[in-house]
Amino acid sequence: MHSRLRFDPGLILPPVITNVFPGRRLALWFFIPLTLVTLWRSQHHLLASDGGAQSIAHIPLNDYSVPAAATIVGLFALWGLSQLILGFLQLLVLLRYRALIPLFYLLAVVEYAVRALYMPAFRSIPTTATAPGAVINTPIALASLVLLFLSIWSRSEAAS
Repeated sequence: MHSRLRFDPGLILPPVITNVFPGRRLALWFFIPLTLVTLWRSQHHLLASDGGAQSIAHIPLNDYSVPAAATIVGLFALWGLSQLILGFLQLLVLLRYRALIPLFYLLAVVEYAVRALYMPAFRSIPTTATAPGAVINTPIALASLVLLFLSIWSRSEAAS
């Protein structure tokens, strides 16, 4: 008798949140760089003088009035703050609440898929060059989807 992968909603929203990660180890190890990328992005958007709007995202701030450019930089800083909060939550999950890693992969899939699909189609932002995020959003969304499946595929089922 062989084991089939069955979806259990409790794997995404566990009834008891522990530090036990039952999924494949690869998904656990790849959660580390995802967390580090989130923390790096947050500090840059918070601390760079342009919030990364021009230096990374290639938004031509000089084409806007001073108040408009300041608003864009301020929005990037707020985005950095939200990324910092997410990064701290990811770090907390990694260090203390590993049972929530599948949920955080699901959040990553949604975030990066929306960035890759929705934003360019419906909310495009004029830039002078392709931003790194525009290039990596789809690969990170796809990788997060694969890692989500690996994070809910328990090692005991894989061994059966």
